[in-house]
Amino acid sequence: MNFALILFVLSVVTGILYALDVFKFRKLRAADAAQPLWVAWGADFFPVILLVFVLRSFLFEPFKIPSGSMIPTLLVGDFILVNKFTYGIRLPVLNTKIIALNAPKRGDVMVFRYPEDPSLDYIKRVVGLPGDTVAYVNKKLSINGNPVPAQNLPDYQHGERLYYSQQFSEKLGETEHRFLTDADAPAYIQGVDFFPHRENCTYNASGVICKVPPGHYFMMGDNRDNSRDSRAWGFVPEQNIVGKAFFIWLNFNDFGRIGAFK
Repeated sequence: MNFALILFVLSVVTGILYALDVFKFRKLRAADAAQPLWVAWGADFFPVILLVFVLRSFLFEPFKIPSGSMIPTLLVGDFILVNKFTYGIRLPVLNTKIIALNAPKRGDVMVFRYPEDPSLDYIKRVVGLPGDTVAYVNKKLSINGNPVPAQNLPDYQHGERLYYSQQFSEKLGETEHRFLTDADAPAYIQGVDFFPHRENCTYNASGVICKVPPGHYFMMGDNRDNSRDSRAWGFVPEQNIVGKAFFIWLNFNDFGRIGAFK
């Protein structure tokens, strides 16, 4: 569902009703006359709908985490806020950038439209920038030939289940974060698609090496053996960027997670 388009249409329709009422029909009504239904249920909602449209399109947009691909950073059920202007001002609905601001950095947690189905929003971590060579071989990450050091942490327990993953800490750019791997998961990348610029990637039994094309980004989930990401479906074009995730504002299962991520 294209919620931005729905909000845009509602803003236009209620805006027209509002303008008709203010500039024409309100002047024709008697001072003590009751408002017609089209005013009460249409024009009067215009300021509220317009405010929501502007806030959601240009400032902040809420998202709910639907999967475990970003564990341990983000959990299923987390409600997060996404900064829509960090990477530039874009026209709503068209998503065309009109004012360039900051570029994504390695380590950013970014929301973007899934390249294979732009109607879906995905969230992953920026690992590779345009021009980078990203290698994920034998579950070890390196960028431009430089291994990314990982420090061992205590194993991560998934909720209340007796299921544990290996947990590590690493630093991408200025961002230090945790990630998980499963000892029994294979190193090779499963279910690889035929995506644009696939010729930039080399796959073997040990993993994958990709050269990120200009204007694209290489994304990975922090739950690395349980995330389908750029390793399988390719690069994220710049025009698919939605914004930078920065805050957990609610989790009905754990109120202590509010504000746990930035």
